[in-house]
Amino acid sequence: MWAASCLASCCAACACEACRSVASSISRRSARIAYCGLFALSLIVSWILREVAAPLMEKIPWINHFHQTPNREWFETDAVLRVSLGNFLFFTILAILMIGVKDQKDPRDRLHHGGWMTKIVCWCILVFIMFFLPNAIVSSYETVSKFGSGLFLLVQVVLLLDFVHEWNDKWVRKDEQFWYIALFVVSLVCYLLTFSFSGLLFHWFTPAGHDCGINTFFIVMTLIFVFVFAIVALHPAVGGSILPASVISLYCTYLCFSGLASEPRDYECNGFHRHTKAVSTGTLTLGLFTTVLSVVYSAVRAGSSTTLLLEPDSPRGGADKPLLPMNKTADEDEKKDEARPVTYSYAFFHVIFSLASMYSAMLLTGWSTSVGESGNLVDVGWPSVWVRIVTGWVTAALYIWSLVAPLLFPEREF
Repeated sequence: MWAASCLASCCAACACEACRSVASSISRRSARIAYCGLFALSLIVSWILREVAAPLMEKIPWINHFHQTPNREWFETDAVLRVSLGNFLFFTILAILMIGVKDQKDPRDRLHHGGWMTKIVCWCILVFIMFFLPNAIVSSYETVSKFGSGLFLLVQVVLLLDFVHEWNDKWVRKDEQFWYIALFVVSLVCYLLTFSFSGLLFHWFTPAGHDCGINTFFIVMTLIFVFVFAIVALHPAVGGSILPASVISLYCTYLCFSGLASEPRDYECNGFHRHTKAVSTGTLTLGLFTTVLSVVYSAVRAGSSTTLLLEPDSPRGGADKPLLPMNKTADEDEKKDEARPVTYSYAFFHVIFSLASMYSAMLLTGWSTSVGESGNLVDVGWPSVWVRIVTGWVTAALYIWSLVAPLLFPEREF
């Protein structure tokens, strides 16, 4: 008995020491990858609670205080929103604490990069406390989340536009035949995928024998944008490149598909899911996994991007810094650079994760709208359809603006 007690104590001590070692290792290299993991964990917890927490929440008196118990979907949505609210508060508090951090000698720099055991405990406590809040607060957060999600999507679009222009400029600056051929080949592949994808959209979402005018309108509008992109980009007065136009065309086509695929499964024009009334656990897992990747990538790129926000004393090179250095030289360079300005805005980084928390909650709840059989699907429902379609239109408008703005305002630098 005594030996077993000693063995258990040793195992517990080793486990704690291992956790501390991992947390310390992450903090010395890069905090961003750890924040990504914590955010991904929050989405997984939200999804699990959405699937299993409804029966338990029905028994909580301050949540189920109604004369008539709501349906299961209401409790599923409420569970996701409460976890999202805890996640949102966690990153918002960090964002407030990090306001004005410009130098790596600032004590708050250590708070940003270290203290991971404390952060995880605080995150768990915040999420736990959210289940004691009255429904009115959660309902208010749901309303605010719709606007926060729109801001996150706007940031995502701006990042994409910056990425494709930077990609094109980088290859053009090489001024070699190989890179010009590469530009042409990538552009050609993007256009082939765009038009092939468009053909599939007509096949899947405008089935014969049904009045699918709204779907036809969405697809045709996307194709019109594709041609407008090419015409404007290749106009002599604009002097643009075909690569950004082709990439944005493919992205807008994807957004159109994503929006149409989010139509309710019982909608007669949603031929993509016409033969599947139920969705397997594997499909749900894949949907959640792609959601995690998309949201985390956007949050990390936005948080470390110098396009959206750059501290006055920050160097431009922060966006090129690897998330997780894999050699000792990178660690040594970090130690030498402790007195230098921070390479990205810590406050803005956490703000993006706060917005991403709202966006992910909307995805997991179908924008908090009941859609019958689709209630158990990730990101399905008419609000989700319109959000994706409008995002595509905003992307098109911003890209065209990025091309014509220098002509309209030649005295300004874009």
